[in-house]
Amino acid sequence: MTTLTTDAPGLPRAPGALFPITVFASAALVFLVEPMVAKLVLPRLGGSPSVWNTSLAFFQTALLAGYGYAHALQRLRSIRTQAAVHGAALLLAAIALPLRINELIGAPSSNHPALWLLGVLAVSIGAPFAVLSATAPLVQAWHARTFGDAQGDEPYVLYAASNLGSLLALLAYPLIVEPTLTLHAQRYGWSGGYLAFVLLIAGLAVAVIRSGGAGEATHRIAADAPPITWRDRLVWVGLAAIPSSLMLGVTTYITTDVASAPFLWVLPLALYLVTFIIAFQAKPAIPRDVTLLLQAALVAVCAALLPFEASPFVLLLPVNLGAFFFTALMCHQALVRRRPDPARLTEFYFWMSLGGVIGGGFNAFVAPVIFDNVWEYPLVLVLACLVRPQGDDRRLEPITWAMLVLGVGAGVAMPVLNTFVAPHLYAKPLVGGFTQVDAFDLGVKVCLAIGVIAAYMLRRHGLLYFAVIAVLSIGAAAAADRTTPIQTWRSFFGVLRESGTQVPALGGPVRMLSHGTTLHGAEAVNPTWRCNPLVYYANSTPIGQVFLGEARAKPALRIGAVGLGTGTVSAYVRRSDHLTFFEIDPLVIRVSTDPRHFAYTTRCAKGGIDYVLGDARLTVAQQPRDVFDILLLDAFSSDSVPTHLLTVQAVRGYLTHLKPDGVLILHLSNRNLDLDGPAEAVAQAAGGVALVQHFRPKPGQDLAGWPSPEDAVIVARSPAGLANFIHDPRWQPTDPTRVRPWTDDYTNLFGALYRRLLQKMNPLSTDN
Repeated sequence: MTTLTTDAPGLPRAPGALFPITVFASAALVFLVEPMVAKLVLPRLGGSPSVWNTSLAFFQTALLAGYGYAHALQRLRSIRTQAAVHGAALLLAAIALPLRINELIGAPSSNHPALWLLGVLAVSIGAPFAVLSATAPLVQAWHARTFGDAQGDEPYVLYAASNLGSLLALLAYPLIVEPTLTLHAQRYGWSGGYLAFVLLIAGLAVAVIRSGGAGEATHRIAADAPPITWRDRLVWVGLAAIPSSLMLGVTTYITTDVASAPFLWVLPLALYLVTFIIAFQAKPAIPRDVTLLLQAALVAVCAALLPFEASPFVLLLPVNLGAFFFTALMCHQALVRRRPDPARLTEFYFWMSLGGVIGGGFNAFVAPVIFDNVWEYPLVLVLACLVRPQGDDRRLEPITWAMLVLGVGAGVAMPVLNTFVAPHLYAKPLVGGFTQVDAFDLGVKVCLAIGVIAAYMLRRHGLLYFAVIAVLSIGAAAAADRTTPIQTWRSFFGVLRESGTQVPALGGPVRMLSHGTTLHGAEAVNPTWRCNPLVYYANSTPIGQVFLGEARAKPALRIGAVGLGTGTVSAYVRRSDHLTFFEIDPLVIRVSTDPRHFAYTTRCAKGGIDYVLGDARLTVAQQPRDVFDILLLDAFSSDSVPTHLLTVQAVRGYLTHLKPDGVLILHLSNRNLDLDGPAEAVAQAAGGVALVQHFRPKPGQDLAGWPSPEDAVIVARSPAGLANFIHDPRWQPTDPTRVRPWTDDYTNLFGALYRRLLQKMNPLSTDN
């Protein structure tokens, strides 16, 4: 290996601290802009979790472009030339500033949302992001050429500084930037930071050049470094792709059950960066043996719990994040063990970045096409187990064979029980109130526990551990589904699932439509009850009360409904009424208007119905003023809450489209978020008057409507609009002082999540 010295008598040394400072600053700018831009574009696509995943896949592609550009710059032998080219690229990319959503692509497309989003991101932030992302490998290459081996520093350590800057920026956004700065201030602040960075890297380039590190013969000759084989490159790509795919998978899992928001986006991404920081440390904070031990335990528990989506979120969140973190760390530690000579570092980063793009692209673009459900997350989590050390499987101890048989047997037993036993269960007590259903649930839990323990005991045998985890995952998924699946669809906006169950009070079979993990409507198959509005929309619920009350008071109603679901409210439409649905997902319209699936809109509605496709914040704003008698916002019980529909500015706009005596219904039922407080505060701040109802059906109540618990707030422009409900004891005055109202510049989902958690821990502390 030939190393040429960089020391030249009489020339000043480039300040060593300037290298990590520059890398840190560029990484902070890169990762500060990711949630910022995603939040800017989120309202235009209905708050879908896929907005963040698609954005992240775009950013990974732009990162790859930046790394490829940095690698190509190494063909220029002089640092002076590299600095000149890079400076010109930074200035040219600044044409896209100030940061904003470029309108060149046009209005959002509900039919091709991913393509529209990629185009908007490319013209809005693509160039500055790609050039900034090139800084880390480029500056590390300059460091290697400036100091060589004389100082004893390996430039890979600078990669930890880069990830530290990324991590701090990510954490700063939801904790400091988002709560304290308006989006306008964020955009211009970031643009100013970009220009300041141009001056910083110019200063570094000048220091490197003045130190004598600009010539052609000041770096280790790459040809003397050990060669890189294609097997090495493919291993780098695979080890980088797995954590990237898992990051998007766990992000989808979290945001599907709560909301698509920066404070939830950054959790998996921050953990992802922490794994890089630890893996690239000279002395890792978490040794490899500890990583493998904890990864084995957490993945086994995660595989068992993942399909049981109704489990407490406070349990599922740490288990999923823990399994993701230690699996990603395992892969990145394996990646670092295979890193090449520093002379090859830009190529190493390029292939590592390519793996990230492949993993992210698989989740964002390929999986939604080839899978009808979100199978990519558990699939990649199981496949990642193959990265574990394989051990010596040629001679296995009897205990190892026993654990293998127990683990596989427990996994196989669960689908067998679900297929042949579950359909014949009854809720009649056996002993002391213990029913057949309770016995079945206990059997499933025992199988899950056996599978988890067996997998953990096989952790030193990678292939055997993989086999048990695979069987356990399949068995748990079968045991978790107690309904009869009929059909599943998937689009950019999520997964729709039609399933069936038996409700004797409704004549037997009932079809249900779920979006992710949330029920969005149900319809009885028996013709006698087919047009009965069910669950959230039953006659006894707050929504049903408003529709029936307004129908009694007015001979004809003009109705708007944000969120289609199964179209259940169509059952309330009389011949003199007209209903307009505002829906962002074309797939929902296609399914709900097909009588082979649901018939509310085609067979039950007696009046006219039409559909407006697009984000409701934009499409409702295009409607005439003073037109609606009822405007139902039914978008907040869904898996991912579109917060931009529940701001002061949004509600103020809705009220202008109500008639003077019209009613706005905010359906706020949500498993994980307390939305009542923000909604009540928003209603007052928007100039409306409001009432609230927390509906809890009593046993035997409204059997023909199969009602479910419901929280709702109704808002009117004046007290006259609530005249039909003001004296109804079921409706209570609101308390708009509990929390700060949400605005287009301020939302607090973390507070809503925390309040709901407190309510679940102490149900007596609230009327919810």
